[in-house]
This record gives sequence, C-alpha cells and structure tokens, in this order.
Amino acid sequence: MANFFPRWTNLLPVKIVLCLGVLGAGMVVGFTYYATPKALRVGYQPSQPIPYSHDLHVRQLGMDCRYCHSYVEYSAHANVPAASVCWKCHSQVAKGSPALAGLRAAMGVDEDHQPLEGEAAKGLPIEWVRVHKSPDYVYFNHSAHLNRGISCVSCHGRVDQMEVVYQAESHSMGFCLDCHRNPERHLRPLEEVYNLDYEAERYLAEHEVHDADGNRITSQKEFGRFLKEHWSVLPRESCAACHR
Repeated sequence: MANFFPRWTNLLPVKIVLCLGVLGAGMVVGFTYYATPKALRVGYQPSQPIPYSHDLHVRQLGMDCRYCHSYVEYSAHANVPAASVCWKCHSQVAKGSPALAGLRAAMGVDEDHQPLEGEAAKGLPIEWVRVHKSPDYVYFNHSAHLNRGISCVSCHGRVDQMEVVYQAESHSMGFCLDCHRNPERHLRPLEEVYNLDYEAERYLAEHEVHDADGNRITSQKEFGRFLKEHWSVLPRESCAACHR
C-alpha cells in the first residue's frame, strides 16, 4: 500500500517546532528592544540640550531640589523647570556662555541679551530629555512619598554628585515592593528629605531621639521603625497600589 503522506511530511513537525522557536525568540528580542524604554535601565544617561551639573548647583551652591522641581512635594509628578526659572539666575550669571545658547534661545534673546526678531523672539522651549519614566500603567505619587520621609536619594541616588543625571536604580516592581515591605530602611525626618547628604547616625548623634521605652535611638533601622510607627506608615503591597 502506498504511503498516504508524502515523504517530505516526515520532517514537517520538526520544521514547525523550529519555526515557532525562531518566531518566539524574535518576538522576545523585538519586545525587549523596542517596547522596553531605555529610561528603565540602570545607568541610562542621555545627553541634554543644555549641560546642567547637579554637582555644581546642588552640592557646591546649595540649591534646594524644590527650587527647580517646585511641584514635587504637592503633586504626583516632579515637574521640569521652565526656562524662566533658569533665567532668574543666568540673566546675570554666565551671561555669554556658549553652553547657555539654548536657554537664551528659549528666552528669545541673543548673546548680548538683546531681543531677537521675528519668530525667534517668541523663544523655543528647552527640550529636556527625560531620564526617569515609569510605564503608563504604573501610578506613582511623589508627594505621598516625600511627605512621609522618603528622600529623593532612595529612588534617584546621589543626584547632588552627578555632573550628568543618570538612572541610579532599576525602579522595577521588585525595587518598589522591597521598599514597601521594609520602609524603615528609607524613612527620615521631613526636614531632612531634601538633604541629599543626610546620614541617620550623624543626625541621631546631634539629636536625641528616644523610643517608646525611653531608649535612645542610634541607628537607621531603629529610627526608621520609630518613624514608621509614629506616622503610621503602612505601604500597600497589593497590585492595586500601583497598577490602576
């Protein structure tokens, strides 16, 4: 009796498996490359249209984070400063610097701070490149964290020491859950939230803080536990906390 199926069908299952494997691998690679934002990768450090050194402005000059990110303690989002905020200083400081050409263009003036003509006089917005960005399906409220003792350092690292801002932490779901499960590792007094050079042991050496039993607190673990109980910090660990 003749074979019902042609001989080439003997290899058909193997070919199907190989094709499906290649297709699946291609989809994984493609999704990873195209659908995963670079801003979610630790070390992501894009170039900005105007070189801005946080090390100079924050660490050396002592500028507070809230001078530029003025809504961060009141809003869910940390705003990027408008050109007018930068212009308050740089209309007088480093006026002719080539590095500030983008700022002058945004304000509609030339190197001598004379108004430009035509459309250029309207100014061009500074197109800052965003470094930190959560997926659209993730809800994160800056004010809720900052007003309960979580500093910028916990999520963004020592920004005050950065010449160019980069992604210091992964901001993955595991990263967030680890903090929600152990918030005492990050809690600090509200007046120290924007002090990026804060150290718990140094603070506790200068300020006497005692627990409910009257024992002096000397470590971050003890201090964080004290603040957690004092403020009734109960971070949610369910999916609904961030995925809304």
